[in-house]
Amino acid sequence: MKQGIIKNKGVIHYGYVIVFCCCLIMGVNVGLVMSCAGIFYQPVSTELGVSVGKLGVYMSLNYLLSSLALSVAGRMMEKYSARLLLSVSSVVMGVCLVVMSFFNSVWQFYVAGSVLGVTLAFLLYLSFPILINRWFKSRVGFFIGICSAASGIGGVLFNPLGAYLITEYGWRMTYSIFGAIILLIISPVIGLMLRDYPEDKNVQSYGETVIKENIKASEGVGYTQALRMPEFYSLLLFAFLMISVSTLNLFIPDYVTGLRFSLEEAAFVASAVMIGATVGKIALGAVNDYNNRLGVLMTAVLGITGLILLLTGHFTGLWLTLTGGFLFGWAYAGVTVQTLMLVRTVFGSRNYAQIYSNISIAFACGGALTAGGWGLLADHIGYSVILCLGIVFLALSACIGFYALRKRLY
Repeated sequence: MKQGIIKNKGVIHYGYVIVFCCCLIMGVNVGLVMSCAGIFYQPVSTELGVSVGKLGVYMSLNYLLSSLALSVAGRMMEKYSARLLLSVSSVVMGVCLVVMSFFNSVWQFYVAGSVLGVTLAFLLYLSFPILINRWFKSRVGFFIGICSAASGIGGVLFNPLGAYLITEYGWRMTYSIFGAIILLIISPVIGLMLRDYPEDKNVQSYGETVIKENIKASEGVGYTQALRMPEFYSLLLFAFLMISVSTLNLFIPDYVTGLRFSLEEAAFVASAVMIGATVGKIALGAVNDYNNRLGVLMTAVLGITGLILLLTGHFTGLWLTLTGGFLFGWAYAGVTVQTLMLVRTVFGSRNYAQIYSNISIAFACGGALTAGGWGLLADHIGYSVILCLGIVFLALSACIGFYALRKRLY
């Protein structure tokens, strides 16, 4: 660290501004592009004269390009200014949404989905994990949970707004409005307020009580060393299993309506999952600040309990099914929060950006594979079986998490 850094006593720590910026990125950028993608499927596919499935390929390309870009993006976030990279990515995302309002062919959406995938490698997968890791030495899990939860809150706010705008003004105008929000509000805020390191504001990291010249930056395992360790590959598998479990959420409404519940009741269950995910992200973040093993255990046990309650929905009634959805939401929350905290605890801060970016490839690949794969599998073996597989995946992920935490590597 630089000499002469002040302790920032008596004023609000600039780390809170970083949290605010990260919440904007997750809540608005990610909320508009990812959480609201589904509301455009029907009107766009109808006007273009293609099936919803054919249009939806652009989201698969989104995941694919994210996975391909993540390794390079991680190196860039360590080498270059995160403030610049995230600002440029936000601008490109906003321009992309505006341009999408002029599209007349499905192949154009495929190109746009690919470009959006590259921007999301920075904005979705790397922004808050890297910045919170730089700016905070205590309560890291809590602030990670807050930032992660912002994407769900953004979806809750922008989905009804987007549906209203599409109904009143059409999907083209709605894409333009969403793009303008990112270009005129979020991108300037990120560019003006975001900072790369605490040293840029002449302060210590939040929670750092002792300043030691050039020591903090060296804590942890080096990138090349991490690649030779079994813990790295165990956490890759952990991330893949967790994202696979989370994509089961896409099929829960259809599963619930296949029981004895109405479409409206199924929608309540889907909302319960999102509430559980939002609460779970914040709570699991706080729990991980206290004990990582407890966080792993809670993610698996509550998620498994939720899936069991959903599986017994025929007999337990609506309230316990809603409870099952809420508890399953905690497993959904564990995807980002638990994986991120495991990587930080096991490998430390030294080359965190590069290590986590490579672990995140499992998110993008797993999401691309299972988002459609579960549906194809359910067509042949039924939803109950894939929910049972979710229970198996959560149990395996818990074992892997405990294995990775069996000893500190640095």
